[in-house]
Amino acid sequence: MELQEFTYLVTIAEEKSISRAADRLYMAQSSLSQFLQQFEAELGTPIFFRTSRGVKPTEAGNFFLEHARQILQHYHWVQQELWEREELLGGSLTLGISSYRGSYLLPPALKRFYEKYPKIHVNIVEQHSMALEDSLLEGALDLALVALPLKKLKCESRFLRRDEILLVTHQSHPVMQYAAPKESGDGWWVRLEDAAQFEFILSDYDTILGSTSRRLFKEAGLKPLARNQAVTAAFAASLGRGGLGLAFTYRSCMEKTPGAAYLSLAPGGVFLELGLIYPPAAYRSRAAKALGDILMEQIGDQPFTNSSQKSRK
Repeated sequence: MELQEFTYLVTIAEEKSISRAADRLYMAQSSLSQFLQQFEAELGTPIFFRTSRGVKPTEAGNFFLEHARQILQHYHWVQQELWEREELLGGSLTLGISSYRGSYLLPPALKRFYEKYPKIHVNIVEQHSMALEDSLLEGALDLALVALPLKKLKCESRFLRRDEILLVTHQSHPVMQYAAPKESGDGWWVRLEDAAQFEFILSDYDTILGSTSRRLFKEAGLKPLARNQAVTAAFAASLGRGGLGLAFTYRSCMEKTPGAAYLSLAPGGVFLELGLIYPPAAYRSRAAKALGDILMEQIGDQPFTNSSQKSRK
């Protein structure tokens, strides 16, 4: 059964005449009559009964035509929404991003997107980068901002920018006596070996910050002193800024809190890359592409500034 057949039947019902319906459909009356006979035979019940003045739906026909009209109406709604999506006049998309990084990077980009495409709604899914890869594999996301390299997916990524991994603490913390100015003049750095003697606050293993920080300790042959090892990145950074330990954070997520100190982990810094990922082997809507373009414009290749300075005593 095809949509065109539903159109034939609904037109016959509206015109109450096979001849008038044929004229409206720009087809021969004999062809339309033949179609109706074959259709009723295949269905096993008449849709119309014939009168001297035309045709009228049977009881079964009224039931069938009601659903045929609903199917056609729904099809036209879907067709219209698809057109609006392609013209970026409506619709929705789902973006995946970590809640920690997203709270700093997403608002200005999303504001710009809504200014340009006010009728497209962006559903936001908050997950860490590893979980976002699972959601992409399941087809639950149209686009995601993740840390690279990918752990599970094997698909093309759109490089967004580099982000530096930093230590965050308070300027009064004793680790500051080991901090040295960077040659570039942009902030301070400390050796992980010197920082390892102090207590750390770590994110969970299945987060990028959690797995990367543990890898850095392992590569340096160090075992961190950490009583809290499964808190969120935002909570860890907040405790660090309060001077309650050392925490890992991103340069993109720095807060200009009075007394907060941010330290690079090497003179040149330790970095990871951020990328935009689309579901593998899936259709990319124009809305998802448009949001990706705006994320590139707002976030891509723009320096994250470090306004914190080590206090001099």
